Amino acid sequence: MPDSYSQTHSLPAGSTDCHAHVFAPAVPPAASMGALMAAAADLSAYRRMQRRLGLERAVLVQPNAYRADNSCLLQALEPLGSQARGVAVVGPGVSDAELVRLHKGGVRAARIMQFPGGAVGMQELLAVNARIRALGWSCIVQFEGREMALWRRTLERVQGDYVIDHLGKFGQPLTPDCAAFRALLGLVDRGNCYVKIAACYETSLAGYPDYQDVAALARALIAHAPQRIIWGTNWPHLSRPRDEAPDDAELLDTVWRWMPDAQIRQQILVDNPARLYGF
Repeated sequence: MPDSYSQTHSLPAGSTDCHAHVFAPAVPPAASMGALMAAAADLSAYRRMQRRLGLERAVLVQPNAYRADNSCLLQALEPLGSQARGVAVVGPGVSDAELVRLHKGGVRAARIMQFPGGAVGMQELLAVNARIRALGWSCIVQFEGREMALWRRTLERVQGDYVIDHLGKFGQPLTPDCAAFRALLGLVDRGNCYVKIAACYETSLAGYPDYQDVAALARALIAHAPQRIIWGTNWPHLSRPRDEAPDDAELLDTVWRWMPDAQIRQQILVDNPARLYGF
């Protein structure tokens, strides 16, 4: 992958990657998750990718491999300072002191993952939400989008903001007029739900270069509520072998085509993340 990237567009100042994972060789992952650890995905590698794309801000998400050990996340956030925020894994039993420690370290959200390997699932969402509300944190949630009806009532009870990851992560891309996608739009319309347009390659059947099936959902979301959309690289693309990982610049070009004008790009890449994560 080249170190430089000659874009045909210029990112607005303050453009933010709202979903990336960073690893540290000195921090051992949980034994059962060790195979997922990307040895070449440390902070220096991430920063090279940032510079290549012209990104200024980052939201680092706790990898599943570290479970609820957020030490690697805090180590990565420290040198990034005010240009980064973190999404930690905490359970309902987390202590007040630990929450304060994480907050001081730059954490502003908690991760909920309803897939194999996830440390805290959807059944614990409301309990975690109750624990983090005093600090003004949000949650990011990831589940099979075709189960939207199963989790909709739970999501409607979330206090404060939350983010649905990866365009709803519909395991088989649906059409914008299907019931599950309309339910997603209904959650957005309640005013506290954001949707992250990321990882289109994980669910698209149409595939590279346009990911047309997932692109239809992304464009519908952006047209419906651009003020509720954020974007992330999903670097280093742990769902793929390293030699099959998508090119980050090509993914950014794809997402750029989904955003119809400069005002909406400013919203999605800068303003919405700044409002949600306090940049």
